[in-house]
Amino acid sequence: MTSLLIGLGGAIGALCRYYLGLLVTRKASTPFPLGTWVINVTGSLLLGILFNLHNKGMIADSLFWLVGIGFCGAYTTFSTFGNEAVQLLVANKMKLAVIYVLTSVIVSCIAGCIGFLF
Repeated sequence: MTSLLIGLGGAIGALCRYYLGLLVTRKASTPFPLGTWVINVTGSLLLGILFNLHNKGMIADSLFWLVGIGFCGAYTTFSTFGNEAVQLLVANKMKLAVIYVLTSVIVSCIAGCIGFLF
């Protein structure tokens, strides 16, 4: 049952990541990978909230497996983040690459902390 919940959450998270990424990219015409940035920050916030609720026994293990591990695990994307950072570097957009990496890591960690403290 655990694997089924994680897989189901992962499928939903991957689809949400894909469609939200498309939406943000279409709305914001910028070389900055805003779609992935927004996804990783919101996913970190959500996972922080879920982790805190699970830690306090306020949500069931099954809900944490579905949404925390499955959905958030597939929704957020470190591999895309890394690939986009390299693409910026290859395109000689050093300043933008540094801003992307630093703000992604720092803001996502802050969002996770805020979620945990929620």
